[in-house]
Amino acid sequence: MRVTLLGTGTSHGVPAIGCDCAVCRSDDPRDRRTRPSIVIELEPGAAGVVSPRTDAVVAARDVRSILVDTSTDLRAQALAYGVRRVDAILFTHSHADHVFGLDEVRRYNAMQRSALGCYGDARTVADLRRMFAYIFNPGGEKGGGVPQLRLFELAGPFTLGGAEIVPVPLLHGSRPILGFRIGAFAYLTDCNRIPDTSWPLLDGVRTVVLDALRERPHPTHFSLSEAVAVIERLGPERAYFTHICHDLPHAATCARLPRGVELAYDGLVLDV
Repeated sequence: MRVTLLGTGTSHGVPAIGCDCAVCRSDDPRDRRTRPSIVIELEPGAAGVVSPRTDAVVAARDVRSILVDTSTDLRAQALAYGVRRVDAILFTHSHADHVFGLDEVRRYNAMQRSALGCYGDARTVADLRRMFAYIFNPGGEKGGGVPQLRLFELAGPFTLGGAEIVPVPLLHGSRPILGFRIGAFAYLTDCNRIPDTSWPLLDGVRTVVLDALRERPHPTHFSLSEAVAVIERLGPERAYFTHICHDLPHAATCARLPRGVELAYDGLVLDV
């Protein structure tokens, strides 16, 4: 399985508009952070052969490329990192920086000649129906300019492309959201607490991507030290921090993190 981190920044992105701090002016490309999203490519052959289906959801067994969240910067990310296929979309939650690129996926409808399945918790599914009523309203127009999507509410682990997807309940402030585990990999963005019942879902993970916003505490995100403490408890082989604001310069921060732990960056590719 291959995971590409398309965006690793906070909701403002880095550089932030109107900011002249050292990170926002940095020449290090790893300090340029678009809004958070990843794409997961499943092992070749695990999903079988995909055949085009006009106006149909690609069967779960045919899935081989899974997008997690449709960030505000999705089009630019897809062009920058060669995301040429998306078969399904997992949503962590419905905040703007994680969903406002949804309209961009109509390009994948056109190329693949199929609708896309979108998966999230009950609140996220309801929010998407409301926020994107022109897509999901049965009375709305269904022309070529409207994404062809089907929403599915998650109730527990499920399978896409031969891979088991395990939703991991997290807390983003007081709001329950989802992380996701696939095999030995876990993606846990936009969180500041892992509920007691979710820790067992993460037993044995070897690669973790985890929220770490900044040095100072924040009411809805892990701080850097809090994220390090989570990694110490989980004990993975390697860990990468995401949803990073402009308080954390890439090189200087990585130099003082524990062995096997570093800041992620846009375009980072992980073979899991």
